[in-house]
Amino acid sequence: MGNGALSGAVIAVAGAGGPAGRAALLRLAEAGATVIGADNDAERLAEAVDAARYAHGGATVVGDTVDLLDLQSTRDWAARIQKDFGRVDGLVHLVGGWRGSETFTKTVLDDWDLLELLLIRTVQHTTLAFHEALQASDRGRYVLISAAGASNPTAGNAAYSAAKAAAEAWTLAMADYFRKAGIAEGADGATSAAAILVVKALVHDAMRAERPNAKFAGFTDVTELADSIVGVWDRPAGEVNGNRLWLTEKP
Repeated sequence: MGNGALSGAVIAVAGAGGPAGRAALLRLAEAGATVIGADNDAERLAEAVDAARYAHGGATVVGDTVDLLDLQSTRDWAARIQKDFGRVDGLVHLVGGWRGSETFTKTVLDDWDLLELLLIRTVQHTTLAFHEALQASDRGRYVLISAAGASNPTAGNAAYSAAKAAAEAWTLAMADYFRKAGIAEGADGATSAAAILVVKALVHDAMRAERPNAKFAGFTDVTELADSIVGVWDRPAGEVNGNRLWLTEKP
């Protein structure tokens, strides 16, 4: 595992227990990274970590049950990673959630309350907890997974699209922090980066098995997403910092 593209990198994955998180753990481990996954579901996190370890013998993949809705717990997680591994080179944010409605007028504002926590508050906490360590890295990356609906919302997805748009704006503010920090250190722009990967929606094998006749047009497979996550480290920081990287057709 020492010869992978991310050999020596230490990368945290928030929301590691879901299908996208599981795929990311596998791909990051394959690329040679030390991977630390977090999820609030200890059982599914353990399954995802074990799968990545089994698939890539010799890879360091660990799990940590973290409440990302609590800022101090998130900061403690970042501190543990730095203490145990000496550095943090990436945070991949895969905490998801969706609520929608039939029409705009049937929007339930309770859905916003939930989505604000899952899609915005967790981004706020991970960025505030990890920004200094990522800036200190020679290849620091913060990767947010977002949705095309953030810039092209539909009537029935008002709460979801607005939450995703807010998460993008927060991430772009972090990108500006990286840019200014790089200039202050004498570099020509950013040395670390915050990037946004944009999908229409995600699909995985279990979804296909449940709906064998569905086309899932424009959806991104979680394995393709995982490849794109690793690809963020293949590009210079200045090329990806503050950019939306589209994995589906741009509206």
